[in-house]
Amino acid sequence: MNILVFGAGALGAYLGGRLLEAGQNVSFFVREKRAVQLTKEGLKIKSPEGNFVSREITIYTTPEKVRNIDLVILAIKGYHLDQVIPQVQTIAKQTGAFVLPLLNGMEHIGKLQEAIGNEKVLGGFASIVATLNEQGHVEHTSGSSTFKFGILHEQQTEICEQLEGLHHQMKTKFVREENILKSMWKKYIFITAFSGVTSAMQLPSGFIVDSEATFTVAKKVIREMAMLAGQEGAVLTEKEVETVIKTLTGFKKEATSSMHQDMRKGHPIEVEHLQGGALRLAVKHKVAVPVIETLYGILKPYEYGKPNIL
Repeated sequence: MNILVFGAGALGAYLGGRLLEAGQNVSFFVREKRAVQLTKEGLKIKSPEGNFVSREITIYTTPEKVRNIDLVILAIKGYHLDQVIPQVQTIAKQTGAFVLPLLNGMEHIGKLQEAIGNEKVLGGFASIVATLNEQGHVEHTSGSSTFKFGILHEQQTEICEQLEGLHHQMKTKFVREENILKSMWKKYIFITAFSGVTSAMQLPSGFIVDSEATFTVAKKVIREMAMLAGQEGAVLTEKEVETVIKTLTGFKKEATSSMHQDMRKGHPIEVEHLQGGALRLAVKHKVAVPVIETLYGILKPYEYGKPNIL
């Protein structure tokens, strides 16, 4: 299988590296600045799941040059989606490739389906805590990583079977899910609470459960998100909701969300893609989500990076 990883931030570089390590034919589509860095430094991963280094990587920076690709793994931040859709369109049109997006949230699925066709967009998401250091090397700081994918259209059966066969070759959990939409919703529910609360309090995850008041806020976000999931047809049982809540207690005290990491670095954050997306769903279904709305209001000034204070 010929795989193009679109985006080589911490997420794309990590999964792309693991696929390379497993002997797959992998190339990367990146911006010019990242291409220069990868060419100079190579692709390097430091991880509890095993370190990896590769200097022999294929890099593209213009979509017209991409040929002979079976699958595009879209590993970008939500705020870059609208900007890259024309490039993804071009690649999909000239290669016939399927697209596996690993973005947080849910709105991107509809946008991609409209751009390249329902039959071409798989469901998927990633669970990993990782960042890039100054040299552009991946530093994986959570104990493990999981990447899940699944069928959203009957024409995706064969490609998903091929991907499923890679699981035992990779030093990460690369898993096919039968009900990928519900699993995506569980991830969206969790990350909206986890990213929102860690970023709003500007502290790592351990401080969520250290304070009953803060933990209550996080639990309310999860329940508001579960209600939205139900409105969208992904009904979670009470046990499933409690499992999502319990996940908040399983992190190391110093672990934090990628949104909080981006905020600390002064980078843009996915507030519009995550909390903003939830608010748009609330308007669509005419329901109230007051805690999410509050987090959105607190985080919105940081959307494009650290605000300039006069």
